[in-house]
Amino acid sequence: MAKKITYEHIVNSTSNGVIAVDANGDIVLINKQATTILQLDQKGVIGSHIKAVLPMTGRLIIKCLESGKPQLGRHIVGKKISLVVSVTPVTDEQGMLGAMGHFQKLQDFEDSAQQLESYRRLNVQLEAIFKSSSDGIWLCDGNGKIININGASEKINAIRAKDVVGKNVREIVAEGLIDRSATLEVLETGRQVSLLQYLKKTNKYLLVTGTPVFDEQGRISLVVVNERDMTQLNTMKEQLAQTRMETQRFKDELVELSLRELKEQEIIAESEEMNQILRIAVKLAKMEASNILILGETGTGKGLLAKFIHQTSDRKKKPFIQINCAALPESLLEAELFGYEKGAFTGARESGKIGLFELAHEGTLFLDEIGDLPHSVQAKLLKYLDDHEIMRLGGIQPKQVDCTIIAATNRNLEARSRQRKFRQDLFFRLNTFVMKIPPLRARPDDIFELVNHFMDKYNQQYGLKRRISSEAMDHIKAYSFAGNVRELKNVIKMAVMMSETDLLDEYILRNLKMPLREHIQNGQTPSGQMSLIEETRAYEKRILQNAMTSYKTTRELARFLGINQSTVVRKMKKHDLVW
Repeated sequence: MAKKITYEHIVNSTSNGVIAVDANGDIVLINKQATTILQLDQKGVIGSHIKAVLPMTGRLIIKCLESGKPQLGRHIVGKKISLVVSVTPVTDEQGMLGAMGHFQKLQDFEDSAQQLESYRRLNVQLEAIFKSSSDGIWLCDGNGKIININGASEKINAIRAKDVVGKNVREIVAEGLIDRSATLEVLETGRQVSLLQYLKKTNKYLLVTGTPVFDEQGRISLVVVNERDMTQLNTMKEQLAQTRMETQRFKDELVELSLRELKEQEIIAESEEMNQILRIAVKLAKMEASNILILGETGTGKGLLAKFIHQTSDRKKKPFIQINCAALPESLLEAELFGYEKGAFTGARESGKIGLFELAHEGTLFLDEIGDLPHSVQAKLLKYLDDHEIMRLGGIQPKQVDCTIIAATNRNLEARSRQRKFRQDLFFRLNTFVMKIPPLRARPDDIFELVNHFMDKYNQQYGLKRRISSEAMDHIKAYSFAGNVRELKNVIKMAVMMSETDLLDEYILRNLKMPLREHIQNGQTPSGQMSLIEETRAYEKRILQNAMTSYKTTRELARFLGINQSTVVRKMKKHDLVW
């Protein structure tokens, strides 16, 4: 026979401490949890007055006895322990019989309260995620019964939650709302399932993923289903494709516009090498980069490239000032660049003169043939690059100047700096952004376009209809132009002007077979006739240049030419040749 549960069993089993007093305040009951919390002897306190045993709690109990009103949730801080106490009166029909206090440790109370709060916050967060998700969410139990669906699912499926919650997903499939169920497949396979689902009611396709949630025994307790409207994604995909097509069209138009602008400046870029040079030039122009160094042989178009950078930059409406550093003596060059004050030197203007640096303020200063810049001027140029200040000759007050510096040379500046013919520190400052224009013989793809460009230009200029055959074009493309684009331009111009017939083949081929005497190193010889030494030097340079288009190291060149590597190095320095 089962043992009966008494009130004493119940009181002693509660997790809270319990003390009961009679109408006089004498303790008549105390449970085991109270003696544990308060560290009291259960038998020793029965019959004692409550205030004698628990002074602070006793005051609350006496107050309840006197007023007949409960004292709930009171916080008592003692020397050894802090409690949360609630006191309620005990009455019958005749009146007050006594009072009962129940309490627990403050720390336990706070832990319980915090745990309840964290659950509340977690529930609020989960509910917010469930309701605000743009994807549809279905919750089903382990039998396939629908527990809940969110608002996004209602919109996607054109249904109401109250119409489906409580149903089994098998009923939904049977009704024809969906053609297949991810929940059922998850329950069958016991793993995550993704599938494409068709909604007959809305004529939509959904990407659906069902994910199982397992309990402690490994059974499926929940199935969470996410669904996304693929119709919207397909529309976005089509819009993206259309945007890409429009972007490509704009790019093509910009490229076409750029090519027209380039041809107007006589910059022809058919080869990948020149296209890469121009891409770098555009990037540097848009970044408003300064200290740009353009390398290349005579006639490759270094000046045109410098103008292109200026015209592409935001400074295009400001001055573009150009000076050939090899064309003036040292004394005049310094005065031209930096200007001078009144009476700075004999013969100076009485009013002084503004220099090219100041004229190029907020614009671009192009220093051509910078490899021939005198040492004294190099020092002043370096100072400007450091602090953007210039000092006029005879001046005492520096001037702030803001201009982009573009320098160009056909010399090997690195070799000249080692030979102390060019300041090494200036070389390092100018070596920040370097572009090397390949010689014309290294980019035969550009020759065809250049020939057609110059033919059209001079035919239009002189009102003629000159032309050349494809055979002559092949000879031109195979020719090694020591003077590069400048030489080709002069050949075409002379042929258009001087030929007796519209077909220029014979005239051009005859001139290409002749040594073009006017083109050697940096310019013309005064007499127009070259000596044997000059002819030999020019021929040697041309052989080296042709070989350098096919080989990229001095060892390969030496092996091809049948000479020592040291001889190749010496001859390259002699002719200022560099890759």
